[in-house]
Amino acid sequence: MSIPEFNEIVEPNDQTEARREHLERLRDLIGNVYPNKYRREVLQDGQVIIPDQKATITNVARFARPIKDKHISELPEGEKPSDEQRDAANAELNQYRIRIAGRLAVPPRVMGKAAFVHLSDGIERLQIYVRKQDAKAVNNDTGETIDEEGTAWELFGLLDHGDFIGVEGFLFVTKTGELSVHVETIQFLSKAMFPMPDKMHGISDPELQRRFRYADLIASSLQIEHEAGELTTREVFERRAKLISGMRRFLDDNGFVEVETPMLTPKATGAAAKPFKTHHNALGIDLYARIAPELYLKRLTVGGFEKVYELNRNFRNEGIDATHNPEFTMLEFYCAYMDVNGMMDFAEAMIKESVQKATGGSLQVKYGDNEIDFSKFERLSMKDAIIKYWQNDWRKIEEIILDENSVEDLSFLKVVANYLNKLSVNEPFVSRAFFTSVESIDENKIPVELFEREKRWQESVEDAKDDESG
Repeated sequence: MSIPEFNEIVEPNDQTEARREHLERLRDLIGNVYPNKYRREVLQDGQVIIPDQKATITNVARFARPIKDKHISELPEGEKPSDEQRDAANAELNQYRIRIAGRLAVPPRVMGKAAFVHLSDGIERLQIYVRKQDAKAVNNDTGETIDEEGTAWELFGLLDHGDFIGVEGFLFVTKTGELSVHVETIQFLSKAMFPMPDKMHGISDPELQRRFRYADLIASSLQIEHEAGELTTREVFERRAKLISGMRRFLDDNGFVEVETPMLTPKATGAAAKPFKTHHNALGIDLYARIAPELYLKRLTVGGFEKVYELNRNFRNEGIDATHNPEFTMLEFYCAYMDVNGMMDFAEAMIKESVQKATGGSLQVKYGDNEIDFSKFERLSMKDAIIKYWQNDWRKIEEIILDENSVEDLSFLKVVANYLNKLSVNEPFVSRAFFTSVESIDENKIPVELFEREKRWQESVEDAKDDESG
């Protein structure tokens, strides 16, 4: 089964045809419609104060906003700044020459011979003001401005919601008090060939959100309103990056060495899971995408690494749901001379610090309808956790375990696992962080012993299947 591309699920319509026509007319007007660079910067008296890679719309807006706010404080809704306030703000803002680039966050708003539109870099927006008699267009083939009057205005009329442009001009405050860029030069950078998603709701279909992350990123960044406390799609990506970076930094600072172990292995080992299988043509052997790095990391500890870790991808050819994916990132670390309590202490400290770095200092994280509190980790044995949270439901599980036929073929383990997975979704423990340990189980050891047996049983079944297929 092939997964359709985005252009295969969006049927051609009047908007897509209009965008294609605009692109062809732009090509006739300014030449190359996909230039490969644009220099961004902020200058004062001819000196660069914000260089290219830092002159994003976000950084420029955050640089200029305090200057505006110094002269024009926050106004009540509908109230405009006085002429004196605007003149004072513009006297300072006009000193800065701006070159920024971004996506048209809204359709252009034309009023006679002038127009306003917001540019976005995916995080912040900044309004630009284009006046017909002031703006000039750039020829993308030569890099020179086009002196012919009206070319820039014609170019602006061919822009669509979602297009990318670069503009050069100076900062000022409008009569309504909005920070803006008065455009003197405009350069076309790229055309959006499909209509943008609804600005109020973004992409509401969860399947489309996951299948076309790039479209969801665009939609989320252009969406005007988000629910209170809701992260945008970009913020989810950024929070994940900060979390992983925080874990790496914590491990590195504590003397751990990061390694990369083989992704393709001659045996599927390290966990009880069905692997992805491939064939190495040059060596003439079958290899497996790793399901866990465990054995290689343990060999490194044998070789003398007292602290070692890997934060990388694993692959398991199994089901897909909200918490399982065939490929996923996993952290696995080992430390010599440390028992389970020491490892729990270390893991708790690492998680707390990483969560704080990812959230900007908070240890409370929203997860679905619940809030996870990472400020204090509860520590329970597996037995105590079951008694505390699943005491009534454990009786149902016990009936499955005590069924002699189920115990004989070990199929009950999958039934128990599926039952607990469904049960845990709405259980109260989801709202708190905790560790479980099997160390303190001294009676009714069946779950632990059967887990080990179940693991060997799965491996033997897989081996038998391989023998049959071979």
